Amino acid sequence: MTSHLDMPDASMAADEGRAHDDDAAWQDDVRAGVRHVRDLDSLPLSPAERAAAQVAATRHKVRIPKAYLDLIDWSDPADPIRAQVIPSPEELAELEGELDDPIADYAFSPVPRLTHRHADRVLLFPTYQCAVYCRFCFRKESLTSIGRGFSREALEPAFAYIEAHPEIREVILTGGDPLSLPDKAVAEIRARIEAVPHVRLLRIHTRVPVALPSRVTSGLVRSLQGRLMVTVVTHFNHAREITDAAEQACRALRQGGFVLLNQSVLLKGVNDTVEVLEELCRELMYRLGVKPYYLHHGDLARGMAHRRTTIAEGQALVSALRARLSGICNPVYVLDLPDGGGKVPLGASYVEAQDGETWRIRGQDGELRTYAELVGDL
Repeated sequence: MTSHLDMPDASMAADEGRAHDDDAAWQDDVRAGVRHVRDLDSLPLSPAERAAAQVAATRHKVRIPKAYLDLIDWSDPADPIRAQVIPSPEELAELEGELDDPIADYAFSPVPRLTHRHADRVLLFPTYQCAVYCRFCFRKESLTSIGRGFSREALEPAFAYIEAHPEIREVILTGGDPLSLPDKAVAEIRARIEAVPHVRLLRIHTRVPVALPSRVTSGLVRSLQGRLMVTVVTHFNHAREITDAAEQACRALRQGGFVLLNQSVLLKGVNDTVEVLEELCRELMYRLGVKPYYLHHGDLARGMAHRRTTIAEGQALVSALRARLSGICNPVYVLDLPDGGGKVPLGASYVEAQDGETWRIRGQDGELRTYAELVGDL
């Protein structure tokens, strides 16, 4: 059952008399945005575009906070913000080989709401609802399911599993967007996880600082603070998403003591040029204090062929980025293997040949050099 604590009714902090003044901005933002298929009628779309968008939104949920809607340049049909959130008929064109579960979440799910794909860490799904529904999402089949919001009872088997497996050092809250939950629910989940002695780090995967930055309140920051080291992994895909409000949200998270990383998805027509990626990665680090972490090759989500690049195109882009940006600004280009094999780096290799202790390595300037290993005895 979907809990009243989830975002759709925008009433989270109001429950039990816990409403605060700083919640008003993000609650108003949610209400004023797109929350239902019928809300598409209010957007400056042509009749044909609106009809096509409504068909696609009926298949996969639509939600766009007003702050994110306001970033769209409606005069540009190819606007990169628009491309990420406005439903399009291309989403309905599915290719053979595309998958409902592109990275095998369910194949590695020993109990509901939890995926254990890697030895020392698990994914925990407190909710399958989001502040914004991205059209390219690889979990959109799960997000479209009805009645998959937050409830304490639904998470009990997952908590028991974490307690019973001492090899688990890191719990990753994902979904859905865990920061679409109210402060009280976030604090309860954090406290429950930090009560498990062998867990060392809590990681939050969220698009809230991008699409609903006003949600990052002092109450939300406090709800995440405790014994655990906390890493917040944001999801900026384009420098146009780096606004004053996003900067303020990221500053609040940094000042709360959290490590900030960013995962981007390489999307055709959104960020598939070296100039766009360069600006994004530089501004993430220099302006927001967010380390570019991963650049994901597009997963095999259904209806997303029109947004996927080739791997060769991605490799060329990250090679060009490496020559333009400092190491701290460079993300790792990865492919999340469809059978659950994990994230595999796809960046180009600079090693051309090896003969014993002699290596032939191409520098960033394109020149081929010889490097001789010198290793002494202990």
